[in-house]
Amino acid sequence: MHPRFRPAFADLAAELQTALLPILDAEDFAAFLTPDQVDSLCQQSGMDADALALALLPLAAACAVTPLSRFNVGAVARGNSGHWYFGANMEFTGATMQQTVHAEQSAVTHAWLRGESGLQTITVNYTPCGHCRQFMNELNSGTALRISLPGRPVATLGDYLPDSFGPRDLHISTLVMDEVDHGYAPTGDALAQAAIAAANRSHAPYSQAHSGIALESASGAIYHGGYIENAAFNPSLPPLQAALILLNMHGESCQQIARAVLAELPDAQLQQQPATAATLQALGCGTLHTVTLKKA
Repeated sequence: MHPRFRPAFADLAAELQTALLPILDAEDFAAFLTPDQVDSLCQQSGMDADALALALLPLAAACAVTPLSRFNVGAVARGNSGHWYFGANMEFTGATMQQTVHAEQSAVTHAWLRGESGLQTITVNYTPCGHCRQFMNELNSGTALRISLPGRPVATLGDYLPDSFGPRDLHISTLVMDEVDHGYAPTGDALAQAAIAAANRSHAPYSQAHSGIALESASGAIYHGGYIENAAFNPSLPPLQAALILLNMHGESCQQIARAVLAELPDAQLQQQPATAATLQALGCGTLHTVTLKKA
């Protein structure tokens, strides 16, 4: 079991501990659950899906990286596929506040990067802030997305975001988690190709500034992330943060990045390179290469 889970695991009910232990002890556990694992946990714990997701929140919050606030928030995103994805807030010493990641953003992006086609429910241990409500409104599930909180009836995103403004008001037809391929040609080594593949799935309908990144950790593993734009602009998530979410969910350290490749358009209205380089520098990685996206 990854050390970060041990304190939260110790406080779980005995039945849930017994059911979870084989999952958490697996070397390849990367903070998500398969449909079979979810079914097994429900059966062994005697909980329904909503209760189980709430019970798992301390484990999700254990994935938080909070050197600034010391305030851990966890989230569990439940996909149409039946997979469940952990998420947690992330902060980066030496970078600006704007580079932080909220738990709901983390869980949503975690699901998206694993190829999930849509979300049914977000379970979170604190009420989603306005930033996250707007971010989630970019999803193809829209305001029908269920929001589950401890001690409260399950509601919808529409309940938390009345009179919402989002992509549908701007006639955007392709939403986050819809299948998309922007058609950029793969070039370069494995890291560059992973960055380009991430850019091909990026969501940038307002600026058309598609971009993606790939990080190589000290272990040699590669983690990719694509840009997620938002109708309200400020809740947009940079590609670096998306990749850091995936790296963190695999239990690796954000301070152990060996190299990075950013793929973006040279003449785009928005450029990710300056903020990406600055944040990577704060994380101790001074090696950022940029490749130019070209249509196949």
